[in-house]
This record gives sequence, C-alpha cells and structure tokens, in this order.
Amino acid sequence: MYAGIDESRFATRRSALEAVNDHFKKLEKSDKLSAMDTFYERAYSLISSPQAREAFDLNKEDAKLRDAYGRNTAGARMLMARRLVEAGVRLVNLTYGGWDMHSRIVAGFKSQMPAFDQAFSQLVKDLDQRGLLDSTLIMVSSEFGRTPKMNKDAGRDHWPKVFSVVLAGGGVKRGYVYGASDATATEPERDPVGCQDLFATVYHIMGINSDKEIMAPGDRPIEIVNGGKVIKDVLA
Repeated sequence: MYAGIDESRFATRRSALEAVNDHFKKLEKSDKLSAMDTFYERAYSLISSPQAREAFDLNKEDAKLRDAYGRNTAGARMLMARRLVEAGVRLVNLTYGGWDMHSRIVAGFKSQMPAFDQAFSQLVKDLDQRGLLDSTLIMVSSEFGRTPKMNKDAGRDHWPKVFSVVLAGGGVKRGYVYGASDATATEPERDPVGCQDLFATVYHIMGINSDKEIMAPGDRPIEIVNGGKVIKDVLA
C-alpha cells in the first residue's frame, strides 16, 4: 500500500465509508447512491488488486534505472507513472513540487527543476525504449504563466497571457516548437494557442471527438471542449 497507509488503515477507511453510506441509504433510497457504491467498489478493487500492488512496487525496478530517474520525489513519481502505463492504466496524473513562486523564484527553480528535468527526460527515453512512447501522450502543463517582471519579493506573480506546455509521444512531432512569445514573454507573438485549441488537439490525439456533448444534471448538454481547433502542425 502507500507509505503511511497499511492494510489495517485502508480497511478502517473503507469501513468508515460504508458506515456513512449505510446511514444515508436508510434516510433516502437513491439510484445515485447505488451508482456511487458501484464506483467505489471498482476503485477499491483496482487499488487492492495484485496488478496494482505490482505496479506500485518500485522495488521491482532495476537499481540503475531508479538512479537514472533520480532517487527523489520527481524520479519516483515519473517512474511510477511509467509502471502504471505499462500495466495498462489509460490515464495517469501526477503532480510535483510547488510552483506558485511569488518570492525567491530563482532559488525555487534551482531546488526543483534539476530533479524534474532528469526524471522527465528519463521518462520519455524509457517509454521510447519500451515501445510505448508512440501510444502514450505525455503532457506537462500548469494553470498559467508568471509575470514577465520580478516583483519586490524576487518572485513572479500570476500571468495568464503567455506560458508553455510540453507534449511528447502520442503522435506529436519530436523536437518541434509551435508558437512564440515576444522578447519579454509578455504577449504571444506568433501562432497563439488558447486552452480550447490545446485540449481540442489532445482529445484528437486520443481519438475522442471534443465536440461531443455530455449531458450535465438538469439535462444540459455541454461540449467536452467549448470551441478550439486541432493544431495540426504539431502532429507527426
């Protein structure tokens, strides 16, 4: 199991959830509650399955490969991501570090980026060597960029106009840069990409029609992506 959550603690959490669910079932019989039960059962069976236990065990990896990823948080998480992909997991999401650097941004990047660079480059290399890169889309992104100028605390604040996203594998061109900002990273200067364009492209790569409508509560049809165009120039 995860660090700090052994079998006993996992069972206690599940027992507590079942007690809460039983209480509300007695108050109100609902198809929604039954659906949630099914969802939780599937989640628990996934986490507790032998395949999951195997995938989450980093000790199964060769020591040299673990060194190549880095014996740190970034290395462990990216190696875990590769193991999950190799085990057949279709969507893996991971976070690393804190990047809201309103102060001392230079020191913050120096402490976090080397480990990230090492782990990320090894992830791409590892997937490629295993024949998994072309069928796996890697995406590195954030909520927004940072202000072009330093603030009084030697940091940079929120700036939604310009920031970069990395895509690798999954049928995108290798070593290709699309778009550019002006010299101060204040405004887009060439081939600006909006969030809708980015996700229309990602869904296209995944073989999903981003114009498809999903029915929200209240019978409200909502498109997966509200507009946007596929950026064909980035596709291999």
